[in-house]
Amino acid sequence: MVYGATMSEPAPAERTTRKQQILDIAARLFARHGYRGTSIREIGEQAGILGGSLYHHIKSKDALFIELHNRALDRAEALIEAAVSRHDDPWDRLEAACRALLEIQLAPDSLTQPLMNDFREVPEDVRLQLVARRDAFEEPFRALVGALPLPPEIDRSIYRNLLLSLLNDADNWYRPGRLSPAGVAQQVVRIFRHEAEA
Repeated sequence: MVYGATMSEPAPAERTTRKQQILDIAARLFARHGYRGTSIREIGEQAGILGGSLYHHIKSKDALFIELHNRALDRAEALIEAAVSRHDDPWDRLEAACRALLEIQLAPDSLTQPLMNDFREVPEDVRLQLVARRDAFEEPFRALVGALPLPPEIDRSIYRNLLLSLLNDADNWYRPGRLSPAGVAQQVVRIFRHEAEA
């Protein structure tokens, strides 16, 4: 490609495709090497973009990481919402949410797990944005737990945090073979099921 004053701007569709290519490459690198281990230069090299040209597509490494993190959570949120919407019973709704989250977290190409677990690596202002988005992502679980017929002595905040800690750490303890993510979700809800006496 010859660069000169007469070169026209890429068409919007071409810019969108190029941006998506950059996002895909960056997502793989961040998932593999973490925030610190991934450089803008490496992203540019793998995308075939040299020097400052990459900044026509992205603002900064921080902005790119935040965008990827938020996109991963947006997609996960939509999948969980769709799974929950198929059920009316509060325990079935919780199990559907647990199953969906486990399937997302344990997928071989999952981005939510590596991106959500890299908060200590990022600058403080970026971390605050990521934490705020993660808290919003967990909000549906607050509603799901709030709707459960739990005994009054069970603290719903502790219940929810224990449940989410267990699910979000699944890649550290889950071993494929004996139970599927759906089977694990069923077991988790059985263990967490405590109903108020009639």
